Amino acid sequence: MYLPEDLYRAVKEQGLGASELLQEAVRAELRRRALLEETERYVAELAAEVGEPSAEAVERAERLSRQIRREAEPRASSRRAG
Repeated sequence: MYLPEDLYRAVKEQGLGASELLQEAVRAELRRRALLEETERYVAELAAEVGEPSAEAVERAERLSRQIRREAEPRASSRRAG
């Protein structure tokens, strides 16, 4: 695998093994993609079974998602600061 010189230098300055780090990153990305595919399959199966959500259900889910993100932001900020 190719790693640009600036990234390679930064990895070495941190005392990290480039090969191990790249392998870990590739494994994580492959897992992320597999989970995403599995989620998409599940959602498609669910939609086929119970039908597409109504506009009201989608709006409610979006509101809840925004609320959860807003409530999570202060906790994430405090973890970064602490």
